[in-house]
Amino acid sequence: MIGIEARTTNAREATADAVIPGQWQKFFQEGILERIPNKIGPNIYALYTNYASDRNGEYSFVIGAMVKKETAAPDGMVLKSLSGGRFGVLTSNQGPLSTVVPGVWRKAWKLEDEKKLQRTYQADFEVYDQRSRDPQNAQVDLYVGMK
Repeated sequence: MIGIEARTTNAREATADAVIPGQWQKFFQEGILERIPNKIGPNIYALYTNYASDRNGEYSFVIGAMVKKETAAPDGMVLKSLSGGRFGVLTSNQGPLSTVVPGVWRKAWKLEDEKKLQRTYQADFEVYDQRSRDPQNAQVDLYVGMK
């Protein structure tokens, strides 16, 4: 996938200094999706990777699109490869993105706390497909890397 990247933590995302909302704003204001070459399909992906430790440590957040193999990232963007593996899929409720995305993550953390989900902390991603085109009435799938 190709997109824009930033480092953050979940603790930071719970404050006024949150990075992720600014990344989304940049993604749309700067027309990042339109500048990504050789896209495979219309979906937008939000990738969480390069975890320093677990959900309490730093991680990289990348917003972008899947691309054909051997596509180079344009200036100011990064290329990330996602290897195979096992993923648990959680589907969010339907509603405003600002509510449903944190809600589906809380569901994942609850399952993890209950030992029903063992995460790898290698890569997790959200898929924004046709169900999320209306940001006030959206639904997303969260793919959580599992052991």
